[in-house]
Parts: sequence; C-alpha cells; structure tokens
Amino acid sequence: MTSQSTPAPTYVARVRAPFGVIELVSDGRALTHVNFLPKTASAKAAPDRITAQAAREIGHYLADPRFRFTVPLAPHGTAFQQRVWQALTRIPVGESRTYGEVARAVESAPRAVGQACGANPIALIVPCHRVVGAQGSLGGFMNAHDGDPLAIKRWLLAHERNAPHT
Repeated sequence: MTSQSTPAPTYVARVRAPFGVIELVSDGRALTHVNFLPKTASAKAAPDRITAQAAREIGHYLADPRFRFTVPLAPHGTAFQQRVWQALTRIPVGESRTYGEVARAVESAPRAVGQACGANPIALIVPCHRVVGAQGSLGGFMNAHDGDPLAIKRWLLAHERNAPHT
C-alpha cells in the first residue's frame, strides 16, 4: 500500500500593473509563482493571506521601486537555479548585472545563468529583469505567458532607474 500526499492548495490573485496584469500564486504558506498576463486579463481579489500580502507589496513596488518585498517565497527549482536566484536578489534596485557577471558570482557560465533566469517562477520579486546581455543588449525575460516580455523588462528597468535615490 502506498500513501499519496495531498497536493498543496493553490491560491491565485491578479493585480493590474502599467504593463499588464500580474498573477500571484501561493500554496497558502508562501508565494510560488508570479505570472505576467496581458492587459485584457481580469483582476482577481486575493483569496489568502499570502496573495493578499504579495498584492499589497506589488502595489508598494509599483509606487516606489525601492520598496523591499517581505512576502514569504517558495520558488521551486534545482540547487543551481536557487543559487542564481539568490544572487539576483543581491542586485541593487536601479542597477543591472550582465549574465557573465552573475555567472562569475555563482561560478558558472553565462548561458546557464540565462537558463536559470528564464526558469525563475517569481520574476519581479526575484529580479531577473536586472540581468542584461553584454554590450548593452536586454537579454531575455521569458516568464511571460503573452505579449512582449522584453517590453515588460524595459518597463521594470526604467521604473527602477527613475526612482529617486535616497
């Protein structure tokens, strides 16, 4: 006889942003995904305390990009991806790093860092948008379900670069 574990509940909220709708997914204990939906998607009230906290914090970030997120996070990924995502959280607001710079920090290769950034399930809060290509290229921003992911990345970078310095 095998025991089957009960899957964790899933809670979903959706908040409007200047570039579309941000979908927030939690397991009731931590935020597990941030998805980018088109402007035509409907907003949806937060059904649990985690998505409610994440929605409030997204609102604070959209008003002030220097806001520091405190919502509990539980991104699922490999040990390497987790190491890369941790490195991304150390990139200051208003700054960017190249894939090569992040690769040197985690002792890896730029392509592997790019793949980890693309697999980031909590983009924006784990700021993969702050990682750019060499020679000033934007690189990618692939955690989008629809629309132009690079337009979202451009918006986020401009939002952070235009923040008043304290």
